[in-house]
Amino acid sequence: MRLAYISLDPGVPVFGQKGCSVHVQEIARAFQKLGYEIHLFSPRIGGEAPSDLEAVKVHTLSPLAKADLETREKAAQSLNSELTQTFLRTGPFDLVYERYSLWSFAGISLAKRMGIASILEVNAPLIEEQATHRGLLDEAGARRIAKQVFGEASLISAVSEEVAKYVKLTQANARVAISPNGVNLERFSPHTLPTLVSEPETFTVGFVGTLKPWHGLDTLITAFEQLNDPQMRLLIVGDGPERNRLETLLSPKVRNQVRFTGSVSPEAIPGLLTSMDVAVAPYPALERFYFSPLKLYEYMAAGLPVVASRIGQIAQIIKHEQNGLLYEAGDTNALAQHLKRLKHQSKLRAELSMAARNSAESHSWDANLSRLLNHLDYAQVKVLN
Repeated sequence: MRLAYISLDPGVPVFGQKGCSVHVQEIARAFQKLGYEIHLFSPRIGGEAPSDLEAVKVHTLSPLAKADLETREKAAQSLNSELTQTFLRTGPFDLVYERYSLWSFAGISLAKRMGIASILEVNAPLIEEQATHRGLLDEAGARRIAKQVFGEASLISAVSEEVAKYVKLTQANARVAISPNGVNLERFSPHTLPTLVSEPETFTVGFVGTLKPWHGLDTLITAFEQLNDPQMRLLIVGDGPERNRLETLLSPKVRNQVRFTGSVSPEAIPGLLTSMDVAVAPYPALERFYFSPLKLYEYMAAGLPVVASRIGQIAQIIKHEQNGLLYEAGDTNALAQHLKRLKHQSKLRAELSMAARNSAESHSWDANLSRLLNHLDYAQVKVLN
């Protein structure tokens, strides 16, 4: 079986270190385990392929240079012609799997025209994201493309219920399956994780992710300061545009208790998780929470007690007092009390740790892809009938 894996979003370095990069790599691994020969099409490779993905055949498209918005939008749209030529030259393919991006339509359209099954993975309402955070000139064009590809794909893989609703509002005829993020159970098994040396007699609270406003780190830092406990440490794994501002929020009394690691490779994350006693997903009270937090599944698979805000998909995955602790988004006092409780109740930590790992067992990337391919078969039968 030959798979065309398409990722034309210039913000996604397919072999990079971002969460979206991990998503691409793990889906590729899952397809590889099923025996697919993978052909990856992307304008942004982001480094060398991990050793277990060296068999992936990479087709590098023209990278987008830094330029004004209009020039970049036109350049992104021009990738469709280049993709078409490369696709036809390297085919035929049995399946097309594409990570939805604003200006890409050629892969899904080719699949439909050639009678090839296709899955379009949608992770966010990209048009709204682009307009809000980066700027969008040709919004009408982006909406036309979204409506087209959502309708032409054999199946849409929506990362959350909120994203599924967004897809349906854009294209009522779209066939949608909800497929949340997952985790590599082998990499994050508490039995095989590398152990990092931590300071004796300290309790480490951890966070993993890109430092951006919607991750709620203000809440975590405020809660940590409220505890005023010299035996506690805060480990923030990752980097991003919020780092400098977050560092200025730290008061002198806790500055030496907080460590920012900066950017780290995906391979380093499992080891860093072993140095934590509890992990936090402190999302703020966002009006539209459409995320499927990758960090949540990795925390759980590593056997960490999880404290998270009660919002969106998180409240479906974490059951309060069963496999983690929840608090109302933005409530720093409740977050602080949960952390304090976990520090002093080792039995509760152990119970939540075991339950979290057990919960993660059903969220592997392999299981997610298997369910998705079953949905694809059903969607194709509906089309034929």
